[in-house]
Amino acid sequence: MSRFIKKDGMHRSLEGWPLVFTVLTTVAILVGGLVQIVPLMLAGDAETRIDTVEPFTPLELAGRDLYIAEGCVGCHSQAVRPFRHELERYGEYQKAGETVYERPFLWGSKRTGPDLARVGGKYPHLWHVRHMEDPTSTSPGSIMPPYPWMLEKDANLDVLPRKLRALRSLGTPYTDDEVENAVQIAQQQAEEIAREIEQQGGPANLESKQIVALVAYLQRLGTDIDQAPETAEQEHDAGSAMEEPTAEARD
Repeated sequence: MSRFIKKDGMHRSLEGWPLVFTVLTTVAILVGGLVQIVPLMLAGDAETRIDTVEPFTPLELAGRDLYIAEGCVGCHSQAVRPFRHELERYGEYQKAGETVYERPFLWGSKRTGPDLARVGGKYPHLWHVRHMEDPTSTSPGSIMPPYPWMLEKDANLDVLPRKLRALRSLGTPYTDDEVENAVQIAQQQAEEIAREIEQQGGPANLESKQIVALVAYLQRLGTDIDQAPETAEQEHDAGSAMEEPTAEARD
C-alpha cells in the first residue's frame, strides 16, 4: 500500500477507499459550513436597526409576490450602490436595515430597467397602472413587455393570513389582529388606492385586481427612510467621494 501511495499520491489512494473518502468529504463540508454560518448566527442583530422600517402591509405583501411572480425582479434590482452616478439617479444608497423584513430580499446590480429601491411616491398611482398596461405610454421607447391582465385578474388575498403567520414565526412583528384580519386590512387599502386611481382619471372598480396590489407594493419602496435633508446631503457627499466603478460594473 505504501508503494501505491508513493506512486499515485494520497488523493488517488483515498479514491480507492470510498467510505473513508466520503467521511472525510462530509467532515470538510461540515467544518466549512460551520465557519461561515456560526459567525452569522452569533452576530444576530449586530447590524444597525432603522426605527422607521416597518413590515409590509398585507396588500403590499400580495403585491410583492406578484412582483416576483411576474419576473419584475429579473429586470429591476432594488439596491442603490454608493456611487455618485447612482445616488444622483436613484437617491440614497441602500442599507441592510431596510430589508430586515424582506424574505427573500431583492438586491442586485445588473439592471435591464431602472433600480426601484426608491420608486415609492415618485409617480402617482395612475402612472403605474398605465405603465403596466402599456409601458410605452409612460416611457417612450421602453422594451418592457405589457402586463394588461393585471388590470383584469383578481389578486389572491385568501392566503394572506397564512403568509403573515408564517412570516411572524420567522420574526416579523405582525400582531394577532393583523394576522386574523389580513384580508380585510388588504381590502381596505385596496379600496383606497382604487379610489385614488379613479380620481386621477384611471379606470374604476380596480380594488380587487392584481394591479392595485402591485401599486401598493411599488409605492411603499424606499418610503421607510425618513432622514433630515442635511443628513442625506452629508451621505451624498460621502458617496460622491467614493471611487467610480469601471465601465463593466455600470448598468
